[in-house]
Amino acid sequence: MMSASVSPDVSLHLRGVACPMNYVKSKLRLERMEPGQLLEIFIDAGAPMRNVPRSITNDGHKVVLTEEHEGGFRLLIERGAES
Repeated sequence: MMSASVSPDVSLHLRGVACPMNYVKSKLRLERMEPGQLLEIFIDAGAPMRNVPRSITNDGHKVVLTEEHEGGFRLLIERGAES
């Protein structure tokens, strides 16, 4: 398991951003990153937490850390290989 102290390459604050725009913003940012880089996102509980990790995983990326953070969630996502 990855440590919560690992520094991400990029951080996106998406609290208050409705589905599916929180996923779209995450996906677009991941597309500009190199495979293996880490994207940190902050999202709301509920629908975002149900949908964003699943969609990101379906795109070939890996959610390496999920933790509760200030009433929402912090996710650390490893950029997958080029498709």
